[in-house]
Amino acid sequence: MPLLSKEEAQTLLKKVLSYSKADECIIGLSGEEGGNIRTALNQVSTAGDIGTLSLSVSSTYGKKTGTASINEFDDASLEKVVRRSEELAQLAPENSEHMPPLGPQTFAESITYNDKTAAITPEQRADMMAKSLEVTKAANLVAAGYLENGTDFNAVMNSKGLFAYNKATNVTFTVTTRNEAGTGSGYAARGFTDVSKLDTYGATKIAAQKASASVGAKAIEPGKYTVILEPTAAVYMLENMFRFDARSAEEGRSYLSKKGGGTRLGEKLMDDKVTIYSDPFNADLPASTWSREGLPHEKTYWIQNGVVKNLDYDRYWAQKKGVKPVPGPSNIIMEGGTASLEDMIKSTERGILVSRLWYIRMVDPQVLALTGLTRDGTFYIENGKIKFPIKNMRFNESPVIMLNNVETLGKPERAISVESYRGYMIPPMKIRDFTFTSLSDAV
Repeated sequence: MPLLSKEEAQTLLKKVLSYSKADECIIGLSGEEGGNIRTALNQVSTAGDIGTLSLSVSSTYGKKTGTASINEFDDASLEKVVRRSEELAQLAPENSEHMPPLGPQTFAESITYNDKTAAITPEQRADMMAKSLEVTKAANLVAAGYLENGTDFNAVMNSKGLFAYNKATNVTFTVTTRNEAGTGSGYAARGFTDVSKLDTYGATKIAAQKASASVGAKAIEPGKYTVILEPTAAVYMLENMFRFDARSAEEGRSYLSKKGGGTRLGEKLMDDKVTIYSDPFNADLPASTWSREGLPHEKTYWIQNGVVKNLDYDRYWAQKKGVKPVPGPSNIIMEGGTASLEDMIKSTERGILVSRLWYIRMVDPQVLALTGLTRDGTFYIENGKIKFPIKNMRFNESPVIMLNNVETLGKPERAISVESYRGYMIPPMKIRDFTFTSLSDAV
């Protein structure tokens, strides 16, 4: 039962809505089916399948709202969760920012579902992981990997007539490879909507090459360097910047706040080469065509040629400011260029190749100052060639400043954030004057 079709979800939601006695009622329904396999020390350690289905009901009297959820679906339980939400609403304080539900909307069908990914079996997961282990065993490395696939759906219906439904598939694979002495490390992460694009053998080859090549790392002096960030490194850094909320900007809580009040909408904040947008119909990174508020997702430019083009406004804040509501990004695509990673290395007189960043923490949200560490393969470049592996280093940098120092961008590819496991389309990038502050002995 975890996965319901559009028609099945609509029928169930209509039944739940029929129990409502509140002024307003919004019902959310979501389900997921999927599985995973994990390896450690070059052998499978765990594997499993999951199936979940849950329903939440928000009832409102005036401006007082209560929400209750349940994962039982007999008629008595469905009515019980509606009554519970109504009881909670009567006890709740008024929400001065309450917005009435939207009426019927029209949403385009998304392209987030893939039959092959939805049909992945435990045997397929084992086969894909076996190809990864084949690489690490042949290279005398030790691997820890994780592969997970899932098919999920989300549906919402309200008492004003809105209904929306979306079904999506995803598969993600991550692997860390190390030599037995623990002196060299490599990493790869891949994620797709269509499983036929996932090459666990090829991804592990890259991670294995990083692990072998990073043995014998030397220390170099911290300071400002030209860096080449692979997409896996860049995405974790930039993810902290992909919040374009107008309210936090207008309230002075964001890097998009203007000194003295207002936002930096329309200002040029970054290099001309930087363009960031969202598009639910991007073939490599499709997304849902509707937002939680019931607004349609459309192609939206957030940064175009370095200029802030749009901020997102929820319905309450949009009404307060007298502007059209704009839902937040459904996905994030950063445009790139044509340079390959090899091209970037060849054109670098003195710099550092960064495979991955991790443990990133916020230092100052108003200027988006971040600190974190390199990991899993950091290499010194001189005269257009990788000379030797170097010890990991801590950096202090802002992605906004970083994107003002762009020299070259490569072709965007789907990259997985280490922190959120979300996918983004991000190019490899060559950045000048990236600030490293200290060394780390961690491998």
